[in-house]
Amino acid sequence: MIIKIIICLALGYLTGCFSTGLFIGKIYKVDIRKYGSGNTGMTNALRTLGPKAAIMTFAGDFLKAVIPILLVRFVIFPDADNISLLTLYSGLGTVLGHNYPVWLKFKGGKGISATSGVMAAVDPLIIPFGLTLFIAAIAITKYMSVGSLLLAILFPIWIAIRFPGDIHMLIVALVFMLLAFIRHRSNIKRLLSGTENKIGQKVSTEKSDNNK
Repeated sequence: MIIKIIICLALGYLTGCFSTGLFIGKIYKVDIRKYGSGNTGMTNALRTLGPKAAIMTFAGDFLKAVIPILLVRFVIFPDADNISLLTLYSGLGTVLGHNYPVWLKFKGGKGISATSGVMAAVDPLIIPFGLTLFIAAIAITKYMSVGSLLLAILFPIWIAIRFPGDIHMLIVALVFMLLAFIRHRSNIKRLLSGTENKIGQKVSTEKSDNNK
């Protein structure tokens, strides 16, 4: 079991290290790490490059979580009794790779797009609930970070409901939530102080503000 978990984590981490936002930024001839929050995720792509770039960044980060999970489920360990747990570990590896990519000196994104990919791939039934919660939170508050954090909170709650009694899966799902809160520390501080950027605020890419 431990060997299988390590394989799943490693596979996920390798795919997670692919930085979609950085790649999309190069298409626009912009290094998004030098603007806005300085991270390579969807939100910074939105503020730095606009909606089209943000959608492409989200799609890439979402898929890089889904693909290793599908490989684990249908190719690598198709007959495993604990396949749901293994797919969860694969997704955890992806989020870790996304947040802390070794080739970018462990400076990546905040992991919400990748986490949403994990949630959808592990249990597709969560999609309408998670999507509704995320959109409603942003529509009401105008803060992307609020929607992201609520989505992270939903994950362990959903796992507890869908996989009752599976403490191992619940613990891993709680790690996803913890990672989201750790990566959103600065957002939480700004939310509390009333200085958090609202959705739609765009960052100029004419010169770097080095606001990391």
